[in-house]
Amino acid sequence: MSEDGGPSAFFKATSHAFSEMIDARRTRPELVGLLCAQAFDSFTRNVAIQAEGDPALACHGECAGCCRLRVVATAPEVFVLARFISVNAAAFAERGIMLLQRVADADRALGALSEDQRMAAQGACPLIERELCLAYKMRPLACRGHAAFDKAACLAAARGEAVEAPISTPHLVVRSLVQNALMAALRRAGLAWGIYEINRALNVALSTPDALEQWISGEDPLASARIPDCDMIEAGAIFDAVEG
Repeated sequence: MSEDGGPSAFFKATSHAFSEMIDARRTRPELVGLLCAQAFDSFTRNVAIQAEGDPALACHGECAGCCRLRVVATAPEVFVLARFISVNAAAFAERGIMLLQRVADADRALGALSEDQRMAAQGACPLIERELCLAYKMRPLACRGHAAFDKAACLAAARGEAVEAPISTPHLVVRSLVQNALMAALRRAGLAWGIYEINRALNVALSTPDALEQWISGEDPLASARIPDCDMIEAGAIFDAVEG
């Protein structure tokens, strides 16, 4: 990022790349998958550059230590996960994993909780099975951006203990930049660009047959899942200021 002018330049370039994708595929349902692929690729490539020389991470695909924290996501990330669940629900049900019911139960129990309340509740993500994420390759930026150097400390902190878990700053920063760049591009396109609690948003997406079509048309079918601690007016003003 520094070679191209720093975080602001990276944000603007990434946001406009998202805008180009939206302009090219605006009315097509595959837009959400393409945007997520673009976001995840941008995160992976740039975090590797920014984290070069840092200690090895303790995180790996078989650890669900942080999967009791509140997860927030953009609409494209929600719809991609909802599609995964819909397509694979029957296959998972044959193995006794009732994903649709799990998501509905998680929404009722956890969907309205604040970040602190969510940690206190210690409710597992409905996509976790035997410490494995069933949708690991499609996990949201929020999950990708939480990376710890000390597994024991991370597990203790996730349980709510007064422990300082060393977290990768490059992961947090790059996740924030990519996520906000996507939100800014969605905003410019007149698409719902909020940030949503994942359990409630998934339940809405899965129980509303035309939710994706509504979103593509400029509506916000996920509005009930929008997290209240994100000031949309302030966020929009920041995006405008950064983009000049």
